[in-house]
Amino acid sequence: MTRKNIQPPLIAHIIYRLDTGGMENGLVNLLNNIPEDRYRHTIICLTKHTKFRERIHNKNIQLFSIHKREGKDILHYYRVWKMLRKLQPNIVHTRNLATIECQLPALLAGISSRVHGEHGWNVGDLRGNNRKNRVIRKFCKPYINHYIALSKHIQSYLLEQIGVMSAKVSQIYNGVDTKLFRPASYKREKLPSEDFAPDNAIVIGTVGRLQDVKDQLTLLRAYIILLKNLPTSYEKPRLVLVGNGPLRNKINNLVNEAGITNMVWLAGERDDIPRIMRGFDLFVLPSLAEGISNTLLESMSSGLPTVATAVGGNPELVLDGVTGKLVPAANPEAMAAALITYIQQPEMMREHGAAGRTRVEKKFSLEKMVEAYINVYDTILGGVNDSNHEFLNGRN
Repeated sequence: MTRKNIQPPLIAHIIYRLDTGGMENGLVNLLNNIPEDRYRHTIICLTKHTKFRERIHNKNIQLFSIHKREGKDILHYYRVWKMLRKLQPNIVHTRNLATIECQLPALLAGISSRVHGEHGWNVGDLRGNNRKNRVIRKFCKPYINHYIALSKHIQSYLLEQIGVMSAKVSQIYNGVDTKLFRPASYKREKLPSEDFAPDNAIVIGTVGRLQDVKDQLTLLRAYIILLKNLPTSYEKPRLVLVGNGPLRNKINNLVNEAGITNMVWLAGERDDIPRIMRGFDLFVLPSLAEGISNTLLESMSSGLPTVATAVGGNPELVLDGVTGKLVPAANPEAMAAALITYIQQPEMMREHGAAGRTRVEKKFSLEKMVEAYINVYDTILGGVNDSNHEFLNGRN
């Protein structure tokens, strides 16, 4: 068999569900940018996949759904094992707590190269302190060859709380497509919502699934405080919430109660996020917990100053007072104060937006992320060289 007939190694990416979300967006970015002659991919969803799959450019990537039932479904481990026995991937890569237990079926299926990624926390365990979850992570530790932590915060957690050896953890930041997410050429672009914001109004925006952990309600409360405290000489800013989810009704009710329906656009899910970002003046990430936020990086790449909560990996991305402002989580008063400062100092807004763009270009490019993942995959398959050793020991 000639070398050109040898297929690249196959990676089976196991996730809970392929749907709109930061982790899923990062996975799609990775799959769209790893050269097809280096690795092949398949995605195994424990539950199901949605139209989000359309963002995957490579149509040769297969998607499988295990259709795990809600709650306890012991048989789904058997279905994962059976799928892996059939596919025989060279590498299994699980992501987050929801899939970590699939490392054991992968071992039993004879897959010798097994990677696990930790991307962030859920609303029920904002700091990874839940005893049951820590027990699960420690139970699965012997079955995992290598970990990928998206932030230094998560890396420290794995080392100090779970007891993972440092040589088995690589910290890799998400990357952003700086060509796709770029600043508006002159002034912010018109939003695709007729007569929503006059040219002299500041548009404050956020992008994310409307759920408790993303805490858009705090942003909305901060916006209401802002409207009350902003001097009347200023044009009233507008607020855009992009995304859908279980918080939508509560958000809609609060908007109606405050009488601001004409100043808040609930945009729902969108497939034109780069364009929407160029229609913002300010970006806010109000999350209660985060790993490394794709949308935060995308906003910085779009040249937007950012107000973000000082949780998880956010302080690793936002340089307080340089590219944006960090505020306490679940504190609408502090968030409103940060927003007012920006509105009253437009020059600072421009300076921080430009600094954020520069920071992304230097440190969080898509190319750097893809190179780092390929390095891990190459190393775990046995292609170890001196540079790989340095990378895996955190000296890259």
